[in-house]
Amino acid sequence: METLRVQTIASEFKDDAILAMFVRSETEQPGITTVQGVNLEVPIINLSDPDEEKVMYEIVKASRDWGMFQIVNHEIPSEVIRKLQNVGKKFFELSQEEKELYAKPMRSDSLEGYGTKLSNEVNGKKGWVDHLFHIVWPLSSINYHFWPKNPPSYREVNEEYCKYLHEVVNKLFKSMSIGLGLEENELKEAAHGDEMIHLLKINYYPPCPFPDLVLGVPPHTDISYLTILVPNEVQGLQASRDGHWYDVKYVPNALIIHIGDQMEILSNGKYKAVFHRTTVNKDEIRMSWPVFIEPQPEHEVGPHPKLVNQDNPPKYKTKKYKDYAYCKLNKISQ
Repeated sequence: METLRVQTIASEFKDDAILAMFVRSETEQPGITTVQGVNLEVPIINLSDPDEEKVMYEIVKASRDWGMFQIVNHEIPSEVIRKLQNVGKKFFELSQEEKELYAKPMRSDSLEGYGTKLSNEVNGKKGWVDHLFHIVWPLSSINYHFWPKNPPSYREVNEEYCKYLHEVVNKLFKSMSIGLGLEENELKEAAHGDEMIHLLKINYYPPCPFPDLVLGVPPHTDISYLTILVPNEVQGLQASRDGHWYDVKYVPNALIIHIGDQMEILSNGKYKAVFHRTTVNKDEIRMSWPVFIEPQPEHEVGPHPKLVNQDNPPKYKTKKYKDYAYCKLNKISQ
């Protein structure tokens, strides 16, 4: 069991100085590196627009130019999202002893479970965040040991959200496939079809007395094909644009979509993984619910064969997803 939990540290905080393990270098401190007073106008796409060709064009353009976008009118009922947020929040309000029942096992290669440390931290610095990971799809990959039994409705709520999420994933893959000049199902089939893993992560960022000095999650790209994220209303997501860090504007009832590494690889660089990070708040709890859409561990990912030719050679190696993920989490060159 990990002994360090950020939520515990935050609740016991009494000193005027923050622990050095959380303080970022000046090149990373958000108080210094954030462009102040400017919200990044990330594309907002109306997924229910009757002009399907327009929607497809906007998704493709945002995936190429931004690596991220927000979708509204996505047909996931606001009540379903509210319940997802509510049961996640209630889990982190449990006693520490009860949360530890779901702790990630020591020396486990899987990400699943409750924890704090995720990957090898640069210079030993730690993020101001605790998290809970568990797979929500496909059924054959789910380990219910990591699904909280308290609150009692947790499983039902997450399964309902996942049911709606499938349609969003299908719409995104269809548009992005056609945008690459492929048939509408070809991108999803190459990505492993309905066997793609949907890995839920709940991020819990407690209030921090020195938010200008720390990061919730340091700069990174996601290793997934796509990440579909539900935020709460507390500002925290930042994206890099032209070498500068900007706050991403919070849009009520929107889902935030990130292009991940596997989609960049599969598209042979046509779609770009977004470089992003998270900040924390001095007074309020920030939470987010990303679902990472990713391959099964043994699935090989490389540039789609139809996107490679003599004039456009492969820009990335083809490798098993588990090998890619291991290198990424351990900061090993790919």
